[in-house]
Amino acid sequence: MTEKELLEQPTDAYMNGAQQAFFKSLLIGQRIELQGRIEEEIQLLREQEPNSDPMDAGSAEEQRQWQLRLLEREKKLLSKIDQALERLARDEYGWCRETGEPIGLKRLLFRPTASLSIEAKERQELKEKHLREA
Repeated sequence: MTEKELLEQPTDAYMNGAQQAFFKSLLIGQRIELQGRIEEEIQLLREQEPNSDPMDAGSAEEQRQWQLRLLEREKKLLSKIDQALERLARDEYGWCRETGEPIGLKRLLFRPTASLSIEAKERQELKEKHLREA
C-alpha cells in the first residue's frame, strides 16, 4: 500500500489490517535505517584518535560531544519506534493513549511514533510550558 492509497481509504477502515501492516513496515524500515546510523556513529567515535595539538584536541572534543548528543537522540528515537511496534502488536497503535480517539493517518505518516492526538499533545505541551514558567 502506498501513502496515497492509505489516505484514500474510508474513515471506517481506520487501523484495519492493511493500515497496520503499512505502519509496521514503515516503522521497521525506520528502525533498520536508524540502527545503521547508530552503528556508524559508534564506529566513528571509536576511530577518533587523540590529538596532541591543543587547538585540534578542542575541536575534536567538540565534535565528539556533538556526536554523542546525536547518538543519544537517535537512541531515544529507537526506543520510541520500539514502543510504537509494541502498540501495534497490542492493537493500540493509532489511538491516542490519553483520549482513546484516533490519532489520524496524516499525523502518523508525519510522526509514526506518535502516541497522542494533536489536541492531546498540545495540552501536554501547554501544561509543560506552565510548569516551566512557574
